[in-house]
Amino acid sequence: MFFHIIDILGTIAFAISGVLVALNKKMDPFGVLIIAFVTAVGGGTLRDVLIGQAPVSWMTNMTYVYVIFGATVFAIVFKNKINYLRTSLFLFDTIGIGLYTVVGIEKGLVADLHPIICVSLGTMTACFGGVLRDILCNEIPVIFRKEIYATACILGGATYFALRELPIADNWVFVIAGIVVITLRLIAVKFKISLPSLHKE
Repeated sequence: MFFHIIDILGTIAFAISGVLVALNKKMDPFGVLIIAFVTAVGGGTLRDVLIGQAPVSWMTNMTYVYVIFGATVFAIVFKNKINYLRTSLFLFDTIGIGLYTVVGIEKGLVADLHPIICVSLGTMTACFGGVLRDILCNEIPVIFRKEIYATACILGGATYFALRELPIADNWVFVIAGIVVITLRLIAVKFKISLPSLHKE
C-alpha cells in the first residue's frame, strides 16, 4: 500500500511538471494532456517493457489514468496560483525523479534483478518521462545537459541498497532514498554544481 502511494505521488508530480512545460509552450488542452500523460508514464512504460511486464502498469490500473487527468485539470485550473513556472516545474520534476527512482528499484527487486540493474531501472523510470516531455516540447532533455539529474538518481539508488543492509523498515528505506535524490538535485541546482563538460568553453 505504501509503495503504491509513492507511485501515485510520483505520477502526480510528473504529470504536473508536464502540464507546466506544455503551458509554457502555449499548447492547447489536448496537447497539455498528452504531454502530462507522456511525462507521467513514459519512464514506467519503458521499465515495464524492459522487465517483460505486459500490459504495462498504467494499462491494468485505471487509477493512474484518473490521477493524470485529475492532476492535469488541477494544474490548468490553478495555473495562475502556481507562481514562477520555472521554479514550480523544477520542484515537481525533482519530486518526481525522487519518487520514481525508488519505484523503479522496487520493481527491479520484485523481478529478482541484480542491484546494479535495479538502480539502472530506477534511473530510467525517473528520467525517461522527462526526456520524452522535453523532446516533444522541442527542448534539450535535462538529463543530457551538465545538470546533476541522473547522477542524483544513481546515488539515491546506491543509498537505497546501503540502507537495506541496516535494520531499517522498508518504508523508511523508500522515504530516505527518495529524499536523498531530491536533496542532491536541490543542492546541485542551488550551488550550481554540475558534471564537467567534455568541451572547452
